[in-house]
Amino acid sequence: MGFRPFVYRIAVRRGLGGYVRNLGDAGVEIEVEGPRDVLEDFLRALRDEAPPLAEIHRISVEKVAPDGTREFRILKSAVGGEGGGTIPPDIATCERCLADIDDPGSRYAGYWATSCTDCGPRFTVIESLPYDRPRTSMRDFPMCDACQREYGDPLDRRYHAQTIACQKCGPKLFYMEDGRELGGDPIERAAQALGAGKIVAIKGIGGTHLACDATDEAAVTQLRQRLSRRGQPFALMAPLPLVREFAQVGPEEEQLLRSPRRPIVVLPKKADARLAPAVAPGLHTVGVMLPYSGLHHLLFKRIDFPLVMTSANFPGRPMLVENENILAELAGVADGFLLHDRRIVARCDDSVVRFAAGAPVFLRRSRGWAPEPIPLDLGEEPMIALGAELNVTLALYHRGKIFLSQHIGNVEHLETEGFLRDAIEHLLRITGAPLPRAVACDLHPDFPTARLAEELGERVVRVQHHVAHVAGLAGEHGFGEIVGIAVDGYGYGADGAAWGGEVIVWREGEWRRVGSLSPVPMPGGDLATLRPGRMAAVYLMAAGLNPEESGLSSKELWIVKFQIERGLNCPTTTSAGRFLDAVAAWLGICRERTYEGEPAMRLEATAATGKPFPIDPKIEERAGRLVLDTVAIFRELLRLRREGASIADLAATAQAALARGLTYIAIRAAGQEGIGAVGLTGGAAVNDAIASAVKAEVEQAGLRYIQQEKIPPGDGGLSFGQLVHAAYVK
Repeated sequence: MGFRPFVYRIAVRRGLGGYVRNLGDAGVEIEVEGPRDVLEDFLRALRDEAPPLAEIHRISVEKVAPDGTREFRILKSAVGGEGGGTIPPDIATCERCLADIDDPGSRYAGYWATSCTDCGPRFTVIESLPYDRPRTSMRDFPMCDACQREYGDPLDRRYHAQTIACQKCGPKLFYMEDGRELGGDPIERAAQALGAGKIVAIKGIGGTHLACDATDEAAVTQLRQRLSRRGQPFALMAPLPLVREFAQVGPEEEQLLRSPRRPIVVLPKKADARLAPAVAPGLHTVGVMLPYSGLHHLLFKRIDFPLVMTSANFPGRPMLVENENILAELAGVADGFLLHDRRIVARCDDSVVRFAAGAPVFLRRSRGWAPEPIPLDLGEEPMIALGAELNVTLALYHRGKIFLSQHIGNVEHLETEGFLRDAIEHLLRITGAPLPRAVACDLHPDFPTARLAEELGERVVRVQHHVAHVAGLAGEHGFGEIVGIAVDGYGYGADGAAWGGEVIVWREGEWRRVGSLSPVPMPGGDLATLRPGRMAAVYLMAAGLNPEESGLSSKELWIVKFQIERGLNCPTTTSAGRFLDAVAAWLGICRERTYEGEPAMRLEATAATGKPFPIDPKIEERAGRLVLDTVAIFRELLRLRREGASIADLAATAQAALARGLTYIAIRAAGQEGIGAVGLTGGAAVNDAIASAVKAEVEQAGLRYIQQEKIPPGDGGLSFGQLVHAAYVK
């Protein structure tokens, strides 16, 4: 991230002598000599003016005798001082580079790929260590004399900026339609196409987006049809003044939006938002990111409307990055193509963050963070973990750090499994780590990641899904023991059942399942996740109520009854996700799932305008654990409905009852075990209402509440937790 050149510049500008050198994992060593007041100003600048991604954990100052040094130098790193895994993530184009792009007198004026040591691509262009230009995709673009001078000048902010480039020597943009390149300004061509309601594929830093006018219902609907994405919300991109027109942006949200990492931030939609309804159907929120590259910056100088900016891939497949594949596979999707000739070494999707219980939580940790390591001492042995099946990331433990990869996706598809293999090789190369002997994976025997673990590892550690979630929560906060509440969709249980609403006591690799939701049938197995009315019928029948309220046809209802009676393809489940699905279907909010998590997300959107009724959780002991009776919750919901409660109030009540019941079990377990912290994890932990309710109950009980901050609570953080747990399994 150019820290040593930064130190050099602030020292030279103050006339100080001395040196700076890299000590690798031990940090940076600076010896500086000069007047006391100037040294104090230097120390202030060291912290206040540091590069955007620099995180200074500690500054230790030791006084030494002056020796009259007047020159300041950048020394070679100490022996072994380069360390491992020093590759920073991709960073949004900084304000100074944007100013250069806008300055008619700058040689970078209007150039889309302008960057410096403070910004631009890193992870997505690096092939191997050490990080220098010949080992990146920028080797295809020899520097011109002007770029070479800046690259070699320690006083210039582009000193050793490996991605330095300009119009003369750098990557080139071009625009295509109907298989031919059109002349003129490529960005202007793309802007005109977007303004005319067309869909444009835009190749960026770590992949390709599909873009269209987010206020044009016809364009957004057409994009959905061409991609076969019936309901999944689309992310948007717009400058901040435009974002304020359609979304509620508080100070914390603005800080996150404007950060150099530039994630997609999930924001509440304004009631009068001038957005196409098809952008996020049935939801009260919208995911938004600010422009984060010079290309985006130049594009929004030519348009005055927000853009849908969604990853250019078909559902479940990796994002497209190679020009030939982009043109071939998106021929029936995009009307135009804004492409460039810089190779993308590692594809990297946008990160997604939302606020839950008053704090930012990852839905997806990728661009802007990957492969930034998370310090954690798990011993001497290197390890790798492969996650589960959906929303996969891989995690590498090496020299006291966990490197979490970019978002990989759903490895049920062969192309995505290939992406996972490539990502493993790339992460090992850029960290300098050997392929570890120990590989952790999910307990499920049929996941592709489990088969890959057997192929790669001499020692394979299988970790139960929700144990990994809870272990990750503990590891992230440095706790040796916690009581974890896992509100999740599906995880293969230790008994072979489908777990997902669990309370787990975790102590340094030892764990006990002390609570859960009540087990219910899941007729049709995975089909019950696609047809949530099936789960509604299950709960209604178990409660002695009319299953016809599930919204199923008479034929499907007969099949469900038959499966339950005969036990045909009807596993049991304790899943919180399936309970929320059932409520959503019963209330008529969502009776067919078109994307992962849709029923629960729509339920949350409906509940946002409701007020929960108090329901006392019915909890009893079964099979050595405490069980929250979700069937009894259904009976109470039906009673409230008959008394005139609104759909919004019932949705809010269901979420609150689930949260209160599981939290009661967790608090009781914490008291019995003498544990002072209760945490929330799992895919549904990003639900603000559920997280806020759990937090309130835990803190009222005098315990510490924790939730994930550095990793996603869903399956995108599972590999991290697998490593934490596996470190204790010998």
